[in-house]
Amino acid sequence: MIRYIRRAAGLLLLLLVALLVNAARIQVFDADSLDKNPANRRLTIARYSEPRGNILVGGASVTGSRDTGEQLAYERTYRDGPLYAPVTGYASQTYGTTLIENAEDGILSGTDSMLAPFPLWNEITRGRQPGGDVVTTIRESMQRAAYEGLGGRRGAVAAVEPSTGRILALVSTPSYDPGQLSGTGPSVTGTWKRLNADLSQPMLNRAIRQTYPPGSTFKIVTAAAALDAGVVTDPDAGTDTPLPYVLPGTTTTLPNEAEGCENASLAEAIRVSCNTVMAQLGVRVGLKGMVDTAEGFGFNDTGLTIPSRVAKSNFDTEMSDDQLALSSIGQFDTSATPLQMAMVASAVANGGELMRPYLIDRTTTAKGSPVHRNGPHSYHRVMNRQTADRLRRMMVDVVDVGTGSNAAIDGVTVGGKTGTAQHGVDNSGRPYAWFIAWAQAPDAAQPAVAVAVVVEDAAANRADISGGGSAAPIARSVMEAALQD
Repeated sequence: MIRYIRRAAGLLLLLLVALLVNAARIQVFDADSLDKNPANRRLTIARYSEPRGNILVGGASVTGSRDTGEQLAYERTYRDGPLYAPVTGYASQTYGTTLIENAEDGILSGTDSMLAPFPLWNEITRGRQPGGDVVTTIRESMQRAAYEGLGGRRGAVAAVEPSTGRILALVSTPSYDPGQLSGTGPSVTGTWKRLNADLSQPMLNRAIRQTYPPGSTFKIVTAAAALDAGVVTDPDAGTDTPLPYVLPGTTTTLPNEAEGCENASLAEAIRVSCNTVMAQLGVRVGLKGMVDTAEGFGFNDTGLTIPSRVAKSNFDTEMSDDQLALSSIGQFDTSATPLQMAMVASAVANGGELMRPYLIDRTTTAKGSPVHRNGPHSYHRVMNRQTADRLRRMMVDVVDVGTGSNAAIDGVTVGGKTGTAQHGVDNSGRPYAWFIAWAQAPDAAQPAVAVAVVVEDAAANRADISGGGSAAPIARSVMEAALQD
C-alpha cells in the first residue's frame, strides 16, 4: 500500500512541477507574445485606465484627459485642436497615435522606463507610472499668427530659431480637431471616414510630410553653391548669361518672368529672380557641387526626425545638364517640405551653420522632474561665413527693393526670397506661392527667426511676385510675433 501511495505522490509531484514549469513558461517566455496578442484587452484597458500625460506649449497644456466612465476610461482631449494638430497629432483609442503623441507615447502613457523610480522597476513589477509631460519649443503667438495668416487655405508654415534649431511654429491648413478621433464608436469612425474622404486632406501635415517644388526659393541653394565653388567671386559682377538661354543639349529656351536678366549679376538675379542666370550657374557648378550643397542643407535626408518623421526633400543625384539647369531653379524633380526651406533660410541667417531642427524641449515626470532635455546640435556647415554674409545681403535686397517688399518690418532687418512653384502637365496646374525669410531686431546680435511659407491655392500668376503677394505677408506676421515675444 505504501508503495502505491509513494507512486501516486510522485506522480502528483511530477504534475505539480509540470504545472509550475508551464506557468513559468507562460509568465516569462510567452509573456510578450501574449501581451501583444490582439485578443488580449488587458493592456488596452490598462493603457486607458489612467490619464495620459500632457503636451505643453509655452508652459500651458494643449492636451488633457477626460474620464468617460467606460471600460476604456480616459479619452484624450485637445485645446485649440486644429491649431496644434500638426504638432500634437492624435491619440485615438480606435486609430492609434501620430506625431508627438506617437513619438513620445512611452512618456505620455507612463510606460517609459525612464519614468520609473528605480532601474528595471517597470520590468520587474510589470507596472507603469503616471504619464509624463512633453514640453514643446512652439511659441503660441507665432503658431497662431501662422494659422490665422493662412486663413484655412491649403498651405503650411514652418519657423525655426536659426541659432539653435528650435521649431517655433509648425502649421498646416486646412486642419482638423484630433479630439474628434479620441474615443470609440460610430462618431469616431464617421469622423475618420469624413476626414479621409475630404479632398483638402486636413489630416495631411503639409509642414513636414508634404513636399512641393520649391521654385525660385531654391535659388538661394544654387547661389550658395556658386559662391562656395568660386563660380561667382563677385556677386555684383555680370555672369555672362545670354538671352535667350537655351537649356544645354536641347532647343528649349528657358523663360524669365523678370526683366533685365541678360548678363545680370548674381545679386540682381536673386533680387528680381532671373531663371536664366541661376540655371546656367547651376550647370557651371556641376552636378556634384549642386548635390553636395543641397544635401548640406538637408535635401535627400531620409532619416530626419523632430522627433516625428520628416518627409525626404529631393534633389536628384543623377541628371543631364538640362535637367540640372531646371533643378537649380527649383523645378524638374526638385521638391521640399516647408520645414526644409525654413532650414535653408536658417542656415543663411546663422552664418552658414545649419542647426538640427527639433520640436521637443524636454520631457518630465508627472511631478515635473526632468527626464530628458534636448539642446542645440549642428546639422551641417553648409557654406562658409563669407558666402552666408553675401547671401544675407542679397536676401535683404529682395525685401528692401525687390519682390519681397510685403515682408518688410519697420526698423527690422529682414531678408527673404519669393518663389512661385509651377507644377502639373506643361506647368498647367495652379502655382504654389512660396516665401522664405529671416528677421533680426536692430539691437540683436543674431536673427531671431527663419520662416518658410507655402500657399497651395494662392490666386497667383507665374511671376515670382505672387510669392511676395500671397506668402510674404504671412511670413511677416510670424516674424513680428517672434520679435515681440
